[in-house]
Amino acid sequence: MKSMAYTQNPHLPKVRRDAADLVRRGWGVRQVARYVGVSPGTVTKWVKKATKYGYHPIPTLSSKPKHHPKQLSDDLVWKIFRKRVAIKRSAEVVQRELVNEGVMVSLSSVKRTLDRGGLLKKRSPWKRYKVPIIRPNVEKQGDLVQVDTIHLPTSRGRVYVFTILDVFSRWAYARAYKRATSRIAKNFVGLAQGKAPFPFKVIQSDNGSEFSVWFSEHIKSVHRHSRVRRPNDNAHLERFNRTIQEECLDQVPRKVEDLNSAILKYIKYYNEKRLHFGINLQTPLQVLTGKCFQAID
Repeated sequence: MKSMAYTQNPHLPKVRRDAADLVRRGWGVRQVARYVGVSPGTVTKWVKKATKYGYHPIPTLSSKPKHHPKQLSDDLVWKIFRKRVAIKRSAEVVQRELVNEGVMVSLSSVKRTLDRGGLLKKRSPWKRYKVPIIRPNVEKQGDLVQVDTIHLPTSRGRVYVFTILDVFSRWAYARAYKRATSRIAKNFVGLAQGKAPFPFKVIQSDNGSEFSVWFSEHIKSVHRHSRVRRPNDNAHLERFNRTIQEECLDQVPRKVEDLNSAILKYIKYYNEKRLHFGINLQTPLQVLTGKCFQAID
């Protein structure tokens, strides 16, 4: 908690200095007090402080108390510090760990102690706020389309394969790029929309830097983020990412041109011929066209 001063008047330090200087020049303490509008005792204190500061503004001291009857002991403070450094977890976990060890301390005390020690991770003031959007009910194609990036390491760095999948029909599209930026992600979604036979209503992605607020503002669809460290929120696309890697990407040299050539053929096979258990052993094309087949026992 930030210490608050008795006053926030930015001119008062100079007023104190000038009042003490008037006393040094021969004015009486009461005369200066009437002139400034304070008590004589206050002026006397300013004169004493002026011997320390000289002809410099006399600063306003903090109103924070030096001691408090309920302040944490030094031993408890160090226990909180050591536990935080040892387990590298949140304040909630640190507090529960201490309670389990018989050390009774409140969560607010743990947070305040970690904050004062610079051990509390705070939200960056430069990070823009993401408006939460409720996950839609998937009743038809385009209701929820998931997008992600596969990072493929190479001898010279990485190549990136952007993937997108419609949850309802399992229709998918992918393309490889040399970089993964918000602009490339936006262009990829636009390219995928041009290939898809249905409009994208809601786009869902993880919290990667390529799916930033700028990306949200520049795509035509509604954009929502999955929960942090919850890959199951994008489970359908995560499974597709594994499938395309096992059946396509792992057999191709990791060059953008070679990858895109192989992906083009694989996506056509995936959408038109590959049967999916998740859609009752149909292809995405059959779901989109409504040509469903009855299962034979």
